[in-house]
Amino acid sequence: MSNINNTQQRIAAQVNAYKVAAIQMASGPNVAGNLGEAGRLIAQAVAKGARLVVLPEFFAIMGMNELDKLKVQEPLGTGVIQKFLSDTARQHKIWLVGGSIPLSASTPDKVMNSCLVYDEHGERVARYDKVHLFNLELGNEHYHEAKTIEAGNQVVVVDSPFGRIGIGICYDLRFPELFRAMKNLDIIVLPSAFTETTGKMHWEVLVRARAVENLAYVIAAAQGGYHVNGRETHGNSMVVDPWGRVLDRLPRGSGVVVAEINPAYQASLRASLPALSHRTLYNC
Repeated sequence: MSNINNTQQRIAAQVNAYKVAAIQMASGPNVAGNLGEAGRLIAQAVAKGARLVVLPEFFAIMGMNELDKLKVQEPLGTGVIQKFLSDTARQHKIWLVGGSIPLSASTPDKVMNSCLVYDEHGERVARYDKVHLFNLELGNEHYHEAKTIEAGNQVVVVDSPFGRIGIGICYDLRFPELFRAMKNLDIIVLPSAFTETTGKMHWEVLVRARAVENLAYVIAAAQGGYHVNGRETHGNSMVVDPWGRVLDRLPRGSGVVVAEINPAYQASLRASLPALSHRTLYNC
């Protein structure tokens, strides 16, 4: 009898399961070339059954210098990058999280680092502007995103056929309060371009921590490898389940990470460990 019950439970747990994908790239300064590569990898993900696909941060442009992204910035609603995202989502009938792209900011000397989400009809259903801007002074590495990027100021969650999706970009990963503010997340998507220096020590532990503390799936799509501009990004794109297990990963290079998301399994974990309902806020 117990074997029958166990079988029934396993079958029930798979009823609403579906596949998701994280795309990993080593983008360069040529937008058309990057879009071609992204299109090829998205098609691979779809062929493997993915219904929700996430691209990495600045998938369409990793310029020779920090000013290059200003040259290809787009106003919201128009431009070759946004057309590519919309057309690709509609063509494959998938939900597509467009990594991040440079959108026009309030001043001409900066851009917004923006993640746009498209539904299966190619309609834009969400926009998130990166809130936390990366700043690093370590040895020969110097990064000051605030010089060319205008920070966002809104938390963004989108309701989807897959549940509630919270959006963060790269450096946001270090700020757990951002994701806690989203409340009742089912999935966190995290387009990234972590440096190799910080990524080799912090990337996986932070991705898994965000999954565990929110009892949420995390789809972390990264830049991964050596870029034409001399930068090295950490890669290790991964999908992590709400228990902190890495379901699939890609250490380096262009490729696709595909894993299954199981809402019934997630619900069972939350019922067994109702930590989200135990949160207590303190004022210091």
